Amino acid sequence: MSLTLRRLSTAQPDFKASLANVLAFEKKTDESINTVVAGILEDVRVNGDRAVLEYSNRFDRLGIHDAKALEIPLEECQAALASLTPERRSALQMAADRIRKYHEYQKASCGTEGFSFTDEMGNQLGQKVTPLDSVGIYVPGGKAAYPSSVLMNAIPAQVAGVKEIVMAVPTPDGVRNGLVLAAAAISGVTRVFTVGGAQAVAALAYGTETIPSVDKIVGPGNAFVAEAKRRVFGTVGIDMIAGPSEILVICDGSTDPDWIAMDLFSQAEHDELAQSILITPDEAYMDKVEASINRLLPDRLRKDIITKSLSSRGAMILVKDMTEACEIANQIAPEHLEISAENPEKWGELCRHVGSIFLGRYTCESLGDYCAGANHVLPTSRTARFSSPLGVYDFQKRSALIWASAEGSQTLGEIAVELATGEGLEAHAGSAAFRLKK
Repeated sequence: MSLTLRRLSTAQPDFKASLANVLAFEKKTDESINTVVAGILEDVRVNGDRAVLEYSNRFDRLGIHDAKALEIPLEECQAALASLTPERRSALQMAADRIRKYHEYQKASCGTEGFSFTDEMGNQLGQKVTPLDSVGIYVPGGKAAYPSSVLMNAIPAQVAGVKEIVMAVPTPDGVRNGLVLAAAAISGVTRVFTVGGAQAVAALAYGTETIPSVDKIVGPGNAFVAEAKRRVFGTVGIDMIAGPSEILVICDGSTDPDWIAMDLFSQAEHDELAQSILITPDEAYMDKVEASINRLLPDRLRKDIITKSLSSRGAMILVKDMTEACEIANQIAPEHLEISAENPEKWGELCRHVGSIFLGRYTCESLGDYCAGANHVLPTSRTARFSSPLGVYDFQKRSALIWASAEGSQTLGEIAVELATGEGLEAHAGSAAFRLKK
């Protein structure tokens, strides 16, 4: 049975409605999840270690009775790093080095060093940038291990200057993934706990006798983790509430169709709700890619997931030219955008709303996931219209600096008195007026 992807064309009169239907993704609120998460958060907030132990034993079958056993010594992480094959350790180290270098450049170029200036009245104004004191990193565990998530979340925090980086990772049945622990050793994690789910988010947000509270929680997770992060926001900061993974490929029709088919697979294999879309001005190329999909799909280990993803949320879009392709890309605002074409930088300039842009035929999205250096924690579900990739700036905060001179306080004071009086805030006006020489 062959797989046929949904096809759209901008020449169709109902294109806008059809595209909206393709992009539609309703984050359904599961009341049972909401209820469970609310109960777990309150239980951990009130009962601390006792609640965390109960949920860890129930959900992850750890069978432990002392909360201190939830912490993995850093020596075990170093031992895990030492136990890797030379090839695996080299790959992990090279990825970490590239991620660190990228974020060091980011720190230097994105206004993270603060600034100050003196105005014509002698007032000093500026901005002070300071790192957060502590960050909690949630790393998924269980069916799959994600050492790349450790690197992408911990390294920019370390580069930002965060002193305490606490990692929570579920270890079902007590099985600890060596590569995840090795990544923690490489990326500056300071404490590691074998706790997952909503109970991990609760512990990091509220603190327990054993697990410290943090200032911000970052990292992906399942629906329970996402709901827990949403609920604790305000008590702590969070990075984002991420939706299913997405890839949009703009191709001029001259890339090997097998490459594009595999690129579409790379996101579709995440889960059935992931979205893979191809935009091209070449209708015959769509046929070639679809033929490649059907020829390559049977050999994929996760072919069932890929099939469901492409069938339900995948699409091919025919446009009149590459300029229109970029216009459609801005409407979609994808998490990942591959521009597989000649002069990719030209088209990249036209794409404003995207999490990460992959320029050129040889730049597959997988490189960004693991080792290119840019962060792979990206905005999904069209939030690239107003959000950015995780970066050093997410682990820093900015404080305004104001130092009024004796002369400057006179002019500024008169302005403040006038405006405060207009707002009916008499004490505000008085505070400024007391300093006036008149």
